[in-house]
Amino acid sequence: MEYIANRITIDDKLCNGKPTIRGKRITVQSIIEYLSAGESEEEILKQFPSLEKEDIKACLLFVSDLMNRNYTIKTVA
Repeated sequence: MEYIANRITIDDKLCNGKPTIRGKRITVQSIIEYLSAGESEEEILKQFPSLEKEDIKACLLFVSDLMNRNYTIKTVA
């Protein structure tokens, strides 16, 4: 299991290897989708009582770091 920023974990045996929060079955993707749908941090914390406010911040930092990388789109035959 790999830890990123002490809160984001990647384990190929958990959630098909998707980044999760502290080894729980809550994916970073789920939290970002809730935020993009307009849910407040407080509402997310009510829906996922095992999360902490710092977990949501870690999700945002993780995604921000991914978007800070350079990507190349290649044509596949």
